[in-house]
Amino acid sequence: MWKAEDDFLMISGIQHFAFCQRQWALIHIEQQWQENVLTTQGQHVHRRVDEDGFDETRGNLRIVRSMPVLSEQLKIRGIADMVEFRRVNEESEETVVLDGREGYWKVVPIEYKRGKPKSEDWDIVQLCAQAICLEEMLHVKIPVGNIYYAEKRRRESIELTNQHRQRVEELVTEMRHYFDKTITPRAVYKKHCQQCSLLTICQPKLSTSGAKSAAAYISQHIGGDEK
Repeated sequence: MWKAEDDFLMISGIQHFAFCQRQWALIHIEQQWQENVLTTQGQHVHRRVDEDGFDETRGNLRIVRSMPVLSEQLKIRGIADMVEFRRVNEESEETVVLDGREGYWKVVPIEYKRGKPKSEDWDIVQLCAQAICLEEMLHVKIPVGNIYYAEKRRRESIELTNQHRQRVEELVTEMRHYFDKTITPRAVYKKHCQQCSLLTICQPKLSTSGAKSAAAYISQHIGGDEK
């Protein structure tokens, strides 16, 4: 079911955009990236589940890792860290029938994160976007997903409310606006900027006017040094 249309936005970008619109644009529009200790730790956490083709059934539980997902309606695509299918006795709008397997199965997306639960919805909107994709692909209702936080070493059950779904749609609409027009939002310095791996590229404390790209800033100053 995987499609690779160039105009599909990446689901991973929704979390970036909710965290910082400029960070998202630097990564997804300008193709800028730098590692720091936090991104390295995040990669280590994801190695636990990044296993293409992993598909295992244990009794009433089927586990699929690194599952490609997409939504034609929202034009978003990405990889779900893990999707669990749990067999139940009764058919409902929350169940699917799986080829070669008896019974009815509920679908639960699971996202893995490095840190701990946050007061903001940054992680939740990414999980909700995956659920929206799975609902469209499988024609099923997914009311709940899980986020596994490595720092706490446990899953958090997340109710995927209408508010979360509306928030995802609003974020994708904003992302589409910037992406189609190749606009990088201006920097707005906040406390969490110090933890961002793109801090030295973004330079959020510099006085900027309008949506000036990091690439344009660097080009301008390198050019000035050469004169």
